[in-house]
Amino acid sequence: MIPLDQAVVARLESHGERFEVLVDPDGATRIRQGEEIDIEEIVAADFIFSNAAHGERAPDEALMKAFQTTDFEPAALRIIRRGEIQLTAEQRRQRIAEKRNQVITFISRNAINPQTGFPHPPQRIELAMEEARVNIDPFKSVEEQVKETVKALRPLLPIRFEEIRIAVKIPADYAPRAYGEIQAAVTLEQNEWQSDGSW
Repeated sequence: MIPLDQAVVARLESHGERFEVLVDPDGATRIRQGEEIDIEEIVAADFIFSNAAHGERAPDEALMKAFQTTDFEPAALRIIRRGEIQLTAEQRRQRIAEKRNQVITFISRNAINPQTGFPHPPQRIELAMEEARVNIDPFKSVEEQVKETVKALRPLLPIRFEEIRIAVKIPADYAPRAYGEIQAAVTLEQNEWQSDGSW
């Protein structure tokens, strides 16, 4: 369980009733993205509330009607997956900034300007996003948002995603240091170390 002061409300309205669970916002996001997490690790209390702010627990009849169970775990998981998660203003701002940077980084690393054949710098992408008034959702995946962002940027920037295949041979003196850098930047299809230590 997490401390109460670190929890936010996950809320779902169903069958004319409101159901709330106190959760860790990061853990709730991981569950929404399909990760298997023990529910006990991300909740502040193992109760389903009708109003968490007042400490009012949801009646068993309402739980049965909405979730066909009175068990905490399946009901809480459904609330987290389908409901809305209330973030504090600071948490929301921080999440949006992180997602925005991830989207900008992904586009600048993987997209090119077809007129020049070079990638757009991150600053250009960021300015174009501001001009296109792209809104970042703190709960959507980066991949989904990249698609939406590129669609919004196309009228402003010539942009194309392109994959290329290259073969590189690195001398033995530089291979150990270069290996980690290259592996972090690209997807390796084939990997051959030579007998002289070159890669």
